[in-house]
Amino acid sequence: MKKMNIAIIGAGSVYTPEIIEGLAKEQAKLPIDTITLMDISEERLSIMTKFLERYTKFHDLTIKIRHTSDLEEAVKGQDFVLTQIRVGGNKTRTFDEKIPLKYDIIGQETTGPGGFMKALRTIPAILEIAKAMETYNPDGWLINYANPTGILAEAVRNYSSIKFIALCAGGMRPRTWVEKALGIPYKEVKYDFVGLNHMNFAYNIRANGRKLTDEEFAKVADIHETVNPEIVKDIGALPSLYTQYFFHREDKLTELKNAEKSRGEVVLGLEKEIYEALADENQHDKPEVLKKRGGGGYSELALEAISAIYNDEDMWIVANVLNDRAIPFLPADASVETPCILNKNGITPLVQNNIPEAIYGLVAAVKNYESLTVKAAVTGNYDTALTALLAHPLVGDYSKAKPMLDELLESSREYISPNFFL
Repeated sequence: MKKMNIAIIGAGSVYTPEIIEGLAKEQAKLPIDTITLMDISEERLSIMTKFLERYTKFHDLTIKIRHTSDLEEAVKGQDFVLTQIRVGGNKTRTFDEKIPLKYDIIGQETTGPGGFMKALRTIPAILEIAKAMETYNPDGWLINYANPTGILAEAVRNYSSIKFIALCAGGMRPRTWVEKALGIPYKEVKYDFVGLNHMNFAYNIRANGRKLTDEEFAKVADIHETVNPEIVKDIGALPSLYTQYFFHREDKLTELKNAEKSRGEVVLGLEKEIYEALADENQHDKPEVLKKRGGGGYSELALEAISAIYNDEDMWIVANVLNDRAIPFLPADASVETPCILNKNGITPLVQNNIPEAIYGLVAAVKNYESLTVKAAVTGNYDTALTALLAHPLVGDYSKAKPMLDELLESSREYISPNFFL
């Protein structure tokens, strides 16, 4: 079996050790020759490279680790390129979270104005990576799980021809809820799934082909972590964790405004602690402090996707793809998060039927905002950016949106299109 080569762009991310750990567990199915690490931070890249060299030696892995800060060198000759970039780092994230709160608007990493700004910074970078793939590695696969992954998927799918998958662990979360509530094994659970990244709903939930009874569904609804179970039961679908910012807006706004630190500020402190551990020459295994970071699960999903492509196995997966006809009430060229079949020939969305009417309006409104955001990021057009924010259900007020936009753009000036300031 031919060994593969994988590159990780944004390898300075603290999630990188999780990817290597996953590869170590799956060597039989995923024989790796070389992993190339790429990051624009030389310091982080150096620390991560040295740690992973110690890690692979400690675990007796034959994987070779190399590193580069050059994009062309990173993508050339790779079977798979994984992207986990965070343009501007967590410092800009704190601005995304805190500035909207001044205007009594939810400030969150991927939802509302925070997700909007993250998209404006990240879309140019992901398109640069896609262009490098087109030029230097047209046969390789780009697998993205940088946020906001759904908006990035729409940008890449509409502005690039590369082989591309955009993933989020949240799309598989309903499986874990069913397993936890009913004891049904994770991989026996499937469902219809409609929406966007971080704005989605799972319904018609099945275990080995049998639809859950109303009583079983109610038990699953009762363990939802962020949305009132009565809302879940009324809709008849399991909503994404992030719908809490829509269904419980005032409570979440109060909670965020009263927090001693934003999540971004907390993460900045954690990353310092994690990197101190990674830099320790006596640290040969994944540090315990990584458990505090949260947000894991992506590596397992990415490795399952790589395995499906590499071994040509049909995989049922929830992913972000261009809609085509999968979700009838959304445009064909819009990205959606929906069940797909993935194998070496590509990824194919499955048509979703009998969609609960209660979710149409919210999903369509957020999709409109997302598509406008892609246009704003690509063109750097201020008016399009303002229109995108006004279209978002969590904003929608000109007297707040315009001054907030001006402040947000200024906070990320060095990472976004200069056209916004013309």
